[in-house]
Amino acid sequence: MNLLQTVAAFLVALGTLVVIHELGHYLVARWCGVKVLRFSVGMGRVVWSRKIGPDQTEWAVSALPLGGYVKMLDARDQDVKDIPAADLPREFTRQNVWKRIAIVAAGPIANFLLAIVLFAGLYMVGIEEPATRIAAPGAQTPAALAGLDRDDVIRAVNGNAVAGWSELRWQLIEAVVASKDGEGARIEAERPGRGRYTFTVPAATLRAVDLDGDVPGELGFNIWLPAPVLGKVDPAGAGARAGLRGGDQVVAMDGKPVLDIGAFSAAIREAAARTVQLDVRRDGETVRVLVVPEAVAGKDGVTVGKIKVELLGRPDMIVVADGPFAAVAKAARKVWDTSVLTVRMIGRMIIGEVSWKNVTGPITIADYAGQSSRIGLASYLSFVAVVSISLGVMNLLPIPVLDGGHLLYYSLEVLTGRPVPERFGEIAQRLGVGLLVTLMALAVFNDVARLL
Repeated sequence: MNLLQTVAAFLVALGTLVVIHELGHYLVARWCGVKVLRFSVGMGRVVWSRKIGPDQTEWAVSALPLGGYVKMLDARDQDVKDIPAADLPREFTRQNVWKRIAIVAAGPIANFLLAIVLFAGLYMVGIEEPATRIAAPGAQTPAALAGLDRDDVIRAVNGNAVAGWSELRWQLIEAVVASKDGEGARIEAERPGRGRYTFTVPAATLRAVDLDGDVPGELGFNIWLPAPVLGKVDPAGAGARAGLRGGDQVVAMDGKPVLDIGAFSAAIREAAARTVQLDVRRDGETVRVLVVPEAVAGKDGVTVGKIKVELLGRPDMIVVADGPFAAVAKAARKVWDTSVLTVRMIGRMIIGEVSWKNVTGPITIADYAGQSSRIGLASYLSFVAVVSISLGVMNLLPIPVLDGGHLLYYSLEVLTGRPVPERFGEIAQRLGVGLLVTLMALAVFNDVARLL
């Protein structure tokens, strides 16, 4: 069932993004007076088509469901002699350079607009997410060294207010990327009874953070969780054999206080096949229990401890909602920030400061599509918006065969006053195809490596 949902979520997301992207090209081409011959969802052999409208544009579905295209009347694809005289003014290459730029840029712009619409809708409806209230920072983490403590609330990063955990995580990732240029992170926090205070995480500390991992966690920022209270206790588990009951609240383990669910779960995982002493509150009294977590092989092959009990409680949740104008402005800023960060990440990969493992392909995207769809509609729409931004940015890269490559040609034409030489375009096209195939192979390799 999960596989079917993953495939369906991936195809819906991909189909939507392709249609929106190509629709941008199509609408602006029509607005500029260019004749459109075919609008295809998918690549390769056409499996279904229908001609519609005064131009008899062929609307098609093609066999390979990755991508799509808009085929315009173009003298580069056929002999000018075969084009009816009445259609010559509507041929693509006969349009002035600014119209050609508008037509090519319309696809990526449509992806950015879709992301703005999706984010703005989510911001208006309101998104429930963990608040920026933090758990006790791990020893020697930047947060701990700065004096942060459990229950502190993070209010801003580098002057940017953060209302929920997703915004905090995003701002910290941006700070880590910016640290490559020598910039630190100025963090504003608030503590009950103390008020607001500010501290700075040095750029050198941020540069040591692994962007592939849990960025907030490495810096010492973890989501606040409640104290561990037991729910259902599996009769066949180590917890039941030790005498644990539903409703017990774990207050200490081996004489050390247990503050929250996360700390308790981590301690049990590390105590495989070892006797541990738990102090639990039961009916107003403290009861001492000895339990031996079962040794179980984890997903990565590492042995972990399990006692088979349910832990109740959830993070401190808030609903972040905005009015229409604020939501659109916030969404536009989110799309801009995400686009800039994507470009900076690409730049860091090119110069070797960020791992090429960050390049993902269709398998990983499909996996994320399935995961986000299982979490809920808001999560899935956020995923679609982020992928739409990525698609827009990638298409604007100055690589021949992509929209950005064509925009580069037309920009040179604006500067020089004449089109790029045909021979130069052919050579660049071959290089662009080779580079694109290499990137796709790397993406698939990374996908398979993650699975293994």
